[in-house]
Formats: sequence, C-alpha cells, structure tokens
Amino acid sequence: MGASFEKFQKRRLISSYFSVVLSISLVLFLLGLLGMLVLNSKKLGDYFKEQIPVVVFLKDTAKEVEITQLKQSLALADYTKDAVFVSKEEAAEEHAATIGEDFMEYLGDNPLQNSIDVRMRADYVTPEKVEEIVSELKSKDFVDDVVYDKPLIQKLTDNVRKITFWVLVIAGLFLLIAVLLINSSIRLSVYAKRFTIKTMQMVGATKQFIRRPFIWKSIKLGFFGAIVAMLGMAAVLFYINKSFPELKLIEDKVMVGAVFGFVFLMGLFITWISTFIATQRFLNLRTDDLYY
Repeated sequence: MGASFEKFQKRRLISSYFSVVLSISLVLFLLGLLGMLVLNSKKLGDYFKEQIPVVVFLKDTAKEVEITQLKQSLALADYTKDAVFVSKEEAAEEHAATIGEDFMEYLGDNPLQNSIDVRMRADYVTPEKVEEIVSELKSKDFVDDVVYDKPLIQKLTDNVRKITFWVLVIAGLFLLIAVLLINSSIRLSVYAKRFTIKTMQMVGATKQFIRRPFIWKSIKLGFFGAIVAMLGMAAVLFYINKSFPELKLIEDKVMVGAVFGFVFLMGLFITWISTFIATQRFLNLRTDDLYY
C-alpha cells in the first residue's frame, strides 16, 4: 500500500514538473519568436523597399558613351543596390513572353525604349529621397522619363512605421503575459508544498535555508524550459531561412545570439524571482492561513 502511494506521489510530482517545464518553454518560445520579429521588422521592411524598381527610360538618340557613363555612375552611387540595363530588344522579348504573342509582327516596329532598372537601398526608399534622385536623373538630356510606383513607396513607408510601433507594443504586452504565466505556474508548484515550508520553519529552519532548494529546483525547470524553447526557435528559424533565404534572418549571428541569450536568461530570471516571491509569501503566512 505504502509503495503504491509513493509511486503515485512520484508520478504526480513528475507530471507537475513536466507541466511547469512545458508552460515555461511554450511561453519563452513565443516570446523568442516575437523578439525575432521585433528585431527583424526593419529588415523585412527594408527587403520589400528594395524590391521597388525605379525605371530610367533612355531616348533613342542617347549615345553609347552616355549610357555607359550613366550605368557606371548609378552603379557607384550610394543609393544604388543594383542597376541593370535592359535593351529595347530584351524588353520586347519579355513583353512578348508576358502577353503570349509577338506584338512586333503586327506593329512592324519596336516601340519600347532602352532602360535601366534601378533598385535602391532601403534607407533611400522614402518619398522625399526618391523624388530628389528622380529629379536629378530627369535633368539629363538623354533621359526620356523616370518611372516608379510613388503611392506604393508612400504606403510602404507609412505601414512599416505603424507595424514597427504595434509590434513593439505587442512585444511589451507579451513579455508581461509571459512573466505572469510563468509566475502562476511556479506559484502553483510552490503552493503544493506550503505545509512542508511551514513545517520546516516551525522546527527552526531559516528562511534562506527553506528557500534554497525551491529556488534551485525552479531554476532547473527554467533551464530545461529555456532549452526546449530555444530548440523550437532554432527549428522555426531554420525552416524560414530555408524557405525564404533572401530574408537572411540568421545572417546576423550577434542578433540571433542576443535573442537566444535573452530567452535563456529570462527563463532563469523569471523562475528565480517567482519562486522567491512565492516562498516568501508562504513563509510569512500564519499556520491557520495555509488552509485558505
């Protein structure tokens, strides 16, 4: 009878520890992913900004030397990510492939123009800076026109600011929720042993002596919870990086390491402070209050 009761108690204890570790790992996992989103929100915004082309259309009378000089100046400009020259013949082939027929057969001539597709660095993709660059390009005699999606740049700039702000707000709220949830799990774990705490105190054990094993046990649970959370984060980041390599989410090793380090330290810190507060509460309770 005694052996079976002891086994039942051990199973219940293991189940309690498992639930605490699971809750800690899930909360830290979501917190870590949200942290990665916060830190990469600018990178994601920059990626979409750099996909917006500025097309410089050249006049048919433009000389080869003028085109070459413009290509070189664009390639060396601080604002240029890349610049690709597209001849009118290449443009005609692409257009024909898009519409599914050779439009030059019934037009008899190629109405398209030579052009240079310029993709700018994200820091320069703002309505004011792009307009300044476009005005400079239009001032050249051999440039016929410069075309870009102005409404899209304006909308993208505004949305990136809004999204960054709200992601930060949500991250702050989620951090608070994470602290509360982990604290609740730890408090329930300590609550189950409140009579043991009070018994040790009644036989003369100091508060520090009583708290120590509870704190170390919780730190161990926080350690395992953080490890599980980091493994989950690593799997998700690996999958995203493999599916969308152009985002380069794991290229910045320092940033990724900082997020993983933050998750690990949060797992240890929250469990430590929660256990300290929970044990302190039961140490200060009167014996009669333990039953309520």
